[in-house]
Amino acid sequence: QVHLVESGGGSVQSGGSLKLSCAASTLISRPYCMGWFRQVPGKEREGVAVLDSGGSSQVADSVNGRFTISQDNTDDKLYLRMSNLKPEDTAMYYCAARPYCALPSALPSHNLFTHWGQGTQVTVSS
Repeated sequence: QVHLVESGGGSVQSGGSLKLSCAASTLISRPYCMGWFRQVPGKEREGVAVLDSGGSSQVADSVNGRFTISQDNTDDKLYLRMSNLKPEDTAMYYCAARPYCALPSALPSHNLFTHWGQGTQVTVSS
């Protein structure tokens, strides 16, 4: 099965930047969807940014203009560039993937995804 490993989380001041990375243990069967989700204790896991192998991407309104999702197509490594971080961005960030997937028009629910990383913590202080 596909294993996903996130890295790049940490603690930053408000207004700072981080770049998260997600490495897959093997190439993911095309077409696929991959993305970033985040979760805080007591809250539903929410989508942050997703893309698919066809080149489509979607970003949550709450991070649009601040976060950018991208991918290295040679190894499927996924990235999330985060800038102008705010305390409300504090969460555990998870990488997720689903083989044989193409994005719908709306940002998909976490229920769509079948493979998950362990998460990397992002903490933004004021």
